[in-house]
Amino acid sequence: MLKDIRVSCSPHISERLSTCSVMIDVIIGLVPAMAAAGYYFHIRALVLIATCVIFSVATEWLCNAIRKKPNSLDDFSAVVTGIILALSLPPNLPVWAAVIGSVFSVAIGKMVFGGLGANIFNPAMVGRTFLTASFGVLMTSWTVPATVDAGMPKIAPENVVNARTQATPLAWSKRAIKSELGAKEYNEEHFKATFTGEVGGCLGETSVIALLIGGLYLLIRRTINFHIPLAVLLSAFVFAAVFYLVDSSAYVQPFFHLSSGALLLCAFFIATDPVTAPLTRRGMWIFGVGTGTLTMLIRIVGEYPEGVMFAVLLMNAVTPLIDRFCKRIPRGGKPSTK
Repeated sequence: MLKDIRVSCSPHISERLSTCSVMIDVIIGLVPAMAAAGYYFHIRALVLIATCVIFSVATEWLCNAIRKKPNSLDDFSAVVTGIILALSLPPNLPVWAAVIGSVFSVAIGKMVFGGLGANIFNPAMVGRTFLTASFGVLMTSWTVPATVDAGMPKIAPENVVNARTQATPLAWSKRAIKSELGAKEYNEEHFKATFTGEVGGCLGETSVIALLIGGLYLLIRRTINFHIPLAVLLSAFVFAAVFYLVDSSAYVQPFFHLSSGALLLCAFFIATDPVTAPLTRRGMWIFGVGTGTLTMLIRIVGEYPEGVMFAVLLMNAVTPLIDRFCKRIPRGGKPSTK
């Protein structure tokens, strides 16, 4: 029995899978979101995704070289970090800011803890939070998709983007709470556009269809299980439904929140990170409910329109505590108390 027990850092995968194969599945699952970003935001999306991936990989290689550790690029975790970070950035973010975010994500969010399996926070969310705190205006400036503004894809020689700005669906919902017009116009006009992705927002969060396709692929491949995504979406839906039922004239409908912002990206690709999520099923439910609830608390009660990155990092911080109170049954069964 003892020869079958292996002690190692997370991610702890019970199936006969390698870390590399899991990361490749995640990359494939993100392809629809990347394709939608390329369709709606053209060259900006491609440049930001390529920049984040290249500098995430380069930073991990450099950190390993400085620490004189074996090369870890073959697990593709740095590629996943770069893609997720890029998909959580606004389309008109300057390339230099994406470089800073990528370096910070991998160097501070991952390698400073010891590399993959030792980090306690999701690296991509660490990088995005740093960018939000450091460059607030750049991280909250949005442009309409190229299908709405034909001049949007043009980039000036000095890397100055000339484009028409647009509020995100979550900004509209926040404005509805404070507006005399209420939420009616937002529920009617902007709900359908979020399914295709023809709205302002971060690169990878605008298209519900693309994210659902990628999430379904991961579920079918059993790269992730349904516990965390369902817990995140269900808790967010219930929280939003309570406020909507109390005052439907001020608060947008629950499905609007599910299809807006980074909630779907979080549920399928961020919160399910096997390194920073709990190990047990009961722990996953607690983690997912906490993430969804905190996200909606920030969206509806707080001043900030989006709360995904803060919710994920807060729940990452309590994951060790969740694992402590939701322990697995030891191999061989529970020890006898006699």
